Amino acid sequence: MLPMTEERAAELAAKAHEFVGELSGLDARSPEFSRKVHDISSMGDTEIRSASQVANRMLKRPVAALDAARGEGSDAQGRVASELVALRRTVVDLDPKQAASGPRKLLGLIPFGDRLRDYFARYHSAQKHIDDIIRALKSGQDELLRDNAAIEGEKANLWEVMTRLQEYAVMAQAMDAALEEQIAPADEERATALRSDALFTVRQRHQDLLTQLAVSAQGYLALDLVRRNNLELSKGVDRATTTTVAALRTAVTVAQALANQKLVLDQITALNATTGDLILATSEMLRTQAGAIQNQAASTTVDLDTLRKAFDNVYATMDAIDTFREQAVESMAATVDSLSTELRHTKTYLDRAQESAR
Repeated sequence: MLPMTEERAAELAAKAHEFVGELSGLDARSPEFSRKVHDISSMGDTEIRSASQVANRMLKRPVAALDAARGEGSDAQGRVASELVALRRTVVDLDPKQAASGPRKLLGLIPFGDRLRDYFARYHSAQKHIDDIIRALKSGQDELLRDNAAIEGEKANLWEVMTRLQEYAVMAQAMDAALEEQIAPADEERATALRSDALFTVRQRHQDLLTQLAVSAQGYLALDLVRRNNLELSKGVDRATTTTVAALRTAVTVAQALANQKLVLDQITALNATTGDLILATSEMLRTQAGAIQNQAASTTVDLDTLRKAFDNVYATMDAIDTFREQAVESMAATVDSLSTELRHTKTYLDRAQESAR
């Protein structure tokens, strides 16, 4: 069952034949013969006890696991598995797709809250719970790794014990064949002694060795299965504390970003609507004012009758001015003649005054 070189198998067969040769040369009633037979019956006792101790230590594992399931123990596998289940439930409860946007409605009619706001509040309150689960998972993972280290030591010891058990089994098989060779030519009394004492003991021990070897092989495979389970749980812890938690936080971040983006889009839509209303109102004002301006520009600014009367007044004023000027010319000519006469008369007095001054 275990790997063994041909040289080692041949060496063990040679030792078996040598032992059987010494045994067959002894008197079946002598103490030496009995000691040889006892050596056969005690062959591999130390290895069998070592393998049994490993089996006893293995038996404690399912008992500890059952105690942990009842809350009486501290089995790392059970704790890690339960914490993984708790984390999965928490992640499912915090799935952002369950938080639809918009107000919540009592009985589907009366709004009484906002789903997204309630969702983020629930996520915030669950942060401590998630952190506690992660710490428990890390602690359980450390125990799993320490457990695996102990299992590797048990497996190494058990492998060594199984190797020695297999060597004893090979020797017992070789002794069986050698005894058959010795019994065939022996006389009846000696053949009976070798068959009933030596061959019976060899085959009984061979059977015990093979049985213990099979049990040890099962224990070795069971230890390896426990180790593999611990490794898978440890990988699950790594995935849960990194990928799963990061995916949850990313999903929450995206949900929050989408909620903020929706809020921004709503504000932009409202702003665009307001801007459109302003532009429409301004255009209507421009259209109304432009029509009024065009009507005013197309219509006469001054009434024609008023304008005609104004021109008549202007014409009358200009005629009055012409008449005044004609009359003024004659009046001014008379005034000039009068002033000239007075100035000539005044010149006589001026000349007299100058003469008196000399």
